[in-house]
Amino acid sequence: MSVYILGIESSCDDTSAAILRENKILANIIANQSVHKNFGGVVPELASRAHQQNIIPVVDAAIKAAKISKKDISAIAFTRGPGLLGSLLVGVSFAKSFAQALQIPLLEVDHMKAHILAHFIQSEGSERAVPDFPFLCLTVSGGHTQIVLVEDFFRMKVIGQTIDDAAGEAFDKTAKIMGLPYPGGPVIDRLAKEGNPRAFSFPKPNIPGLDYSFSGLKTSILYFLRDKLKHDPGFIENNKADLAASVQATIIDILAGKLTQAAAQTGISSIAIAGGVSANSGLRNKMHELQDNLGWKIFLPEFQFTTDNAAMIAIAGYYKFLEGDFCSLDVAPYSRSGM
Repeated sequence: MSVYILGIESSCDDTSAAILRENKILANIIANQSVHKNFGGVVPELASRAHQQNIIPVVDAAIKAAKISKKDISAIAFTRGPGLLGSLLVGVSFAKSFAQALQIPLLEVDHMKAHILAHFIQSEGSERAVPDFPFLCLTVSGGHTQIVLVEDFFRMKVIGQTIDDAAGEAFDKTAKIMGLPYPGGPVIDRLAKEGNPRAFSFPKPNIPGLDYSFSGLKTSILYFLRDKLKHDPGFIENNKADLAASVQATIIDILAGKLTQAAAQTGISSIAIAGGVSANSGLRNKMHELQDNLGWKIFLPEFQFTTDNAAMIAIAGYYKFLEGDFCSLDVAPYSRSGM
């Protein structure tokens, strides 16, 4: 008998539901929230309200797209955290209620671990190469930057992480300083393709070990642009592409430097990236460059699995289902990861 997993993701501002049959994706539906563009960032209260409006239609759409009945669902996997508590509560509460109604088990999933396990999602009729254990995963998003040693589906150890801001936040805050629309990361990436990555130089932090820091970079960019605008009010507009390319190159160099260090320390050459920033074309190109120069075997996620999505929650839930690792109805969401 086939195992069907319904995945539910509601950690931030995307409401998503997915259906997997074993490790094969049948449906992955995402409802975005455009209202946050008016505020230049996610407003938690507005996000949780939108989740309440979207959760039932999104789950219904996923079940219909998968061409199954709700009675076929074997278990429900949901994001327990980390994330915005108000948003998480919507997904957690729905998952509990739906599981109770169907009399099927619940699977609680850590959002960050799910980003990593997205590499194991397969599509009907085609087989993608997946990382062999152990491997290193650079997980980069708007809220997290981590280097994770992945020993198997359930044993993961953070060996490096940001001590302040995340790489994705550095992209978004730089875009905001430059007057670019939210979310700024994809805009920076698009402009960077037309600019000179060495046009401007920004300082790189000297942080011990495998940890990252991006707060100093953000501050240096702010002061740099402030000083330039004093003498030339049109500086940003006239140098938009070069600024984007230079900022992006600096962030990617910082990310790649620590990742290279981690690979050397662990002796692991199987390297993956995950999270929203893994969609960045500059980072993907850098990974190919490192593969060619250092002999790495790299794994890049499909674009549909880079941002927050329920398919990654479902695949994490599937492997938990195989282990019988179910959770009770009294489980509560958490805002910070326990990884």
